[in-house]
Amino acid sequence: MRFIPITHIKPGMLLAKSIYNKNGSLLLRAGTKLKSHYVIKMNEIGILGAYIEDEISKGLEIDSVISDELRMKAVDKVRDVFLDAETGRSTVDQNMSQANELVDNIIDELIDNKHIMVNMVDIKSYDEYTYQHSVNVCVLSIIMGISLGFTREQLTNLGMSALLHDIGKIFIDIDLLNKVEPLTDAEMDIMRGHSLDGYRYIKYEFDFPFQTNIGILQHHEKYDGTGYPRNKEGEDISLFARIIAIADVYDALISNRYYKKAVPPSEAMEYIMGGAGAHFDYDLVNIFVRKVALYPIGAGVKLSNGDVGIVAKNYPDAPNRPKIRLLDKDCKDYTYIDLKNDFTTKDVTVLKIVNI
Repeated sequence: MRFIPITHIKPGMLLAKSIYNKNGSLLLRAGTKLKSHYVIKMNEIGILGAYIEDEISKGLEIDSVISDELRMKAVDKVRDVFLDAETGRSTVDQNMSQANELVDNIIDELIDNKHIMVNMVDIKSYDEYTYQHSVNVCVLSIIMGISLGFTREQLTNLGMSALLHDIGKIFIDIDLLNKVEPLTDAEMDIMRGHSLDGYRYIKYEFDFPFQTNIGILQHHEKYDGTGYPRNKEGEDISLFARIIAIADVYDALISNRYYKKAVPPSEAMEYIMGGAGAHFDYDLVNIFVRKVALYPIGAGVKLSNGDVGIVAKNYPDAPNRPKIRLLDKDCKDYTYIDLKNDFTTKDVTVLKIVNI
């Protein structure tokens, strides 16, 4: 299977992974042959694309680090928590407790799949961005926590901090959150207030550990001291916040928003790597690039020698040297090139992700 952007989805393609709506209801089941009105509907709800099965991707398996069912449950529960907080509903304590249980379930699945690299191509819709983003940041943060040898309790506390890192946005007008034009200085100040607002809300309304709360407060601090709200720098920024900062920026970059288009995972990762030691903790970036695929399996790529293919395998110790299934000019036949293990290809590099 491979991921195809919505701009390149065509009727007749075979769906490899099911697609759900914002309420977790099944829209299109895996194995469905896409029809033109299906593609139109996917466009209307802002879906980035779909996983499809075709001849050139036959046999390629993309393992999910957590199950689709658990991801949908988590998104649904984050929605409940945010809406409870926004409207003052009495169910907030119950939903927050259930969100904590789902974080524990996410930890279980991630520990079972701890050797899998994350192929982060996500099917987000515009109006569900905040909730889906929160779950993704939670997953990515826990993955880094596992790599750091966190205890189970630390992983749970980190997961809740990541899941709730943007809860302060409930206090911001939706029109400002989705504004397409550049923000004024006053509007930017309002936006920057969400980390402090979220921290205060969680601190005073719930009984979470200090590290969970401080991760929410500091997730926009930068390693060089140029972040907000307190211009903290280096290890004066909590470890939770330094982890969440990387996950937050990466997932935001690969996401379509009302005011910006998603960038390919490789470009997002290059941004993270470029910010190591400045915006982000250098050591944590090194962990991140070994856990999240620079070029996701199934992605179309162009090589420096002019060849085109799709990524067949990634290597944590050589994230920029994947194994590629090379395609012929008609995309009907293929061979392989292993950029890590085949030393005759040492001068060949991946130039960019392309649509095939």
